[in-house]
Amino acid sequence: MSAPEVIVGMSGGVDSSVAALLLRDSGVSLAGLFMQNWADDGSGDCRAEDDRRDAVAVSGRLGLPIHFRDFSGEYWAGVFEHFIAEYAAGRTPNPDVLCNREIKFKHFLDAARDLGAAKIATGHYARVDAVDGRWRLLRARDRNKDQSYFLHQLGQAQLAATLFPLGELPKTDVRDLARAAGLPTAEKKDSTGICFIGERDFRSFLGQYLPAREGEMRTPDGHRVGTHPGVFYFTLGQREGLQIGGVRGFDAAPWYVVGKDVGDNVLYVAQGADTPWLQSTWLRSEPAHWIAGDPPAPRFRCTAQTRYRQHEESCEVTIDANTGQLDVRFDRPQRAVTPGQSLVLYDGDVCLGGAVIAATDAPLELRARGVAA
Repeated sequence: MSAPEVIVGMSGGVDSSVAALLLRDSGVSLAGLFMQNWADDGSGDCRAEDDRRDAVAVSGRLGLPIHFRDFSGEYWAGVFEHFIAEYAAGRTPNPDVLCNREIKFKHFLDAARDLGAAKIATGHYARVDAVDGRWRLLRARDRNKDQSYFLHQLGQAQLAATLFPLGELPKTDVRDLARAAGLPTAEKKDSTGICFIGERDFRSFLGQYLPAREGEMRTPDGHRVGTHPGVFYFTLGQREGLQIGGVRGFDAAPWYVVGKDVGDNVLYVAQGADTPWLQSTWLRSEPAHWIAGDPPAPRFRCTAQTRYRQHEESCEVTIDANTGQLDVRFDRPQRAVTPGQSLVLYDGDVCLGGAVIAATDAPLELRARGVAA
């Protein structure tokens, strides 16, 4: 049996199923591969076995051979240990970005090459093209499903070896194609939650690795308004789970997380979704990754997202020539820009790259650094 030209990542979901369908119907020599990336932790919340069965069923329906690889050790070392360390430091990481870089477009790509394939394919909503010898990562046509934000750490070698069959399609068409082909995943709910770990009670899950440490919730001017079970369970802008009742001297407006002091174990909260305590116009990043290999210029204008599904915002980017870090100045104030999350830069539909957010000029961050607001 000859080696396949393409290995498609079969996750057991409708998107990867239709990616495989489209490639099979195009006549390409194809096989599937199911990745086991999270070892069963005994919680009963891991859907890996259900997903594996669905991947096998879809492959059978399409007449494709399917392979299996266990990357759970690589996931733990390359993604999950960093995820826990970031939360312990009071930051909010984005494991999906690391998961794509370290697992889906590294170990999966290596496994596909070991099987003799030249390319891999996934069910991501994104597009790839090449201009003047450089590969580009583009937003999906369906902007509501676009996943280029999570793929911004890919480089030229990965994009040259990757197909995104769903990049031109709206999600409604994907479902229709799955139904028409009789795929068993046609009505399956889209997966959410942590990459490969799935949907579960986040606080109890994180508590297995970061034991609860109760502390005070305070307003930025020092009023105690409640207690929290652990600062690392919360992120900037969060409203849910604070359980702050009526507080004497304050109105009934909702409370939001506006800052964390890990050293003193204090969670800072303020009222109102648009509180000034959540606003910033500047951020500093960790060293940036550029999809083209180099930035477009030492200083340039573009649009950016500081979280997934955010409307893109205009900004000016300045690159530190010594460190590769970015200084980004937004045209208008941004809400809840969060250290540990990803800044992703765009020129129209073209994803330029991005970096992890390190610091902002939000009021409590400035105070912590001893900088006058």
